[in-house]
Amino acid sequence: MSPKYRSYVSVFSVLKELHNFKKTVKDDRWITTMKQEVQALEVVDLLPGKTSIGSKLVYKIKFQANGEVERFKARLVAKGYNKQKGLDYHETFSLVAKMVTFRFVIALAASKD
Repeated sequence: MSPKYRSYVSVFSVLKELHNFKKTVKDDRWITTMKQEVQALEVVDLLPGKTSIGSKLVYKIKFQANGEVERFKARLVAKGYNKQKGLDYHETFSLVAKMVTFRFVIALAASKD
């Protein structure tokens, strides 16, 4: 292996994505990332008669093409698998807009004038 490729691969073996909160809170990089994620969320009161869904933090290390760490990412995700359709919810909707979708809609609109 070339020295450049060897250093690229070594970055992946040194840094590990953590799956345990107890280990994560010992690292300042993850603490900063978790604080940013929580600050970005808007907290609202729960409606009467409704139960909340549990959540957990998922940790990911994002790398640049050259193997350097771009950022540490923490995302708060809902544990929706604890709910039953028809009892706890009736339908789900998640708005996801991707660039491919925008291009398709714009191309379609242009072709229809």
